[in-house]
Amino acid sequence: MKRPLVVKLGSSLVVDERGRPRRTLLRARAAEIAEIVEGGTPVCVVSSGAIALGLRRLGLEKRPSSLPRLQAASALGQAALQRAWQDALGPHGLEAAQILLTSAEIGERRAYVNVRRALGALFALGAVPVVNENDATATDEISFGDNDALAAQVAVLVRARLLVLLTSVPGVLREGVLIEDGAAARSAVFGPGSALGRGGMESKVAAAELAAGAGIATVIADGTGKDVLTAALAGRAPGTRFAAAEGAPAFKLWLRHGKRIAGQIAVDAGARKAIVEGGASLLAVGVSGWEGDFRAGDGVELVGPDGAVFARGIASVDAAELAGRPVNREAVHRDRLVLDA
Repeated sequence: MKRPLVVKLGSSLVVDERGRPRRTLLRARAAEIAEIVEGGTPVCVVSSGAIALGLRRLGLEKRPSSLPRLQAASALGQAALQRAWQDALGPHGLEAAQILLTSAEIGERRAYVNVRRALGALFALGAVPVVNENDATATDEISFGDNDALAAQVAVLVRARLLVLLTSVPGVLREGVLIEDGAAARSAVFGPGSALGRGGMESKVAAAELAAGAGIATVIADGTGKDVLTAALAGRAPGTRFAAAEGAPAFKLWLRHGKRIAGQIAVDAGARKAIVEGGASLLAVGVSGWEGDFRAGDGVELVGPDGAVFARGIASVDAAELAGRPVNREAVHRDRLVLDA
């Protein structure tokens, strides 16, 4: 099986100003998805729009600030969103499978692997997973923040060949001119997101950099035209393109991008050198301090004498155990540690 394509559509593409699905646009993207799947490349859709569709049923025009009302809007709109995608994909003989995630599933290794297996099974069946954040139950503590970040995480999870972030403009713009090279996009000045969604161009650039850093080429492109996805897959779509960095093992990618951080461990210069240059584990003797009440199994960042984070890993001990400074006790094993890119 070929590595999948992950495509993300924001609320402004999926839902119109009256709070209704943009069925013409969804049908156009669905036709392309069907062509790509027929060619042997699985496709995963990350789709916003549940809250935007639910707002109409609540009689609201803008996103409420109240978390319970946001959750209510999501619960009301998610069924309509899934139905819109099934209506678009169904005529092509494709089933739309619903996958709702919170960052808790990404941060816990067993759940992460289970999600990857479920998506793999759907790809094998020829179905199209439609992924969204589970806003109906998510809290601020376990929220991705926006679906651009979710799309990048999903792309990393399935080891996608390409991530396409679709928007209503040609890509990242500077004074109205398209920036084609993602390396130059960081210096652009970004405006606010839409009234219906949380994301904006800044969140798309951040997500693109995350995915590209994990070895997945990413393009930010206009999602309103013809042949958007097929052109992107062929490498000829206009937009802002982020080149893929060298890949890494799946566990290391999860550790770098998925595992939630519960604290920081400060290390001395000798320990930092041993870890960075020698591939060593972190022993308690090299610990100069820590922050956070982390437990064994929690994610931690490693900070050098200059105060900069240089690695992250999984703690082998509780923070309280470091107080006794057991000289040869292992704080983070080298196999459960990854250097920052």
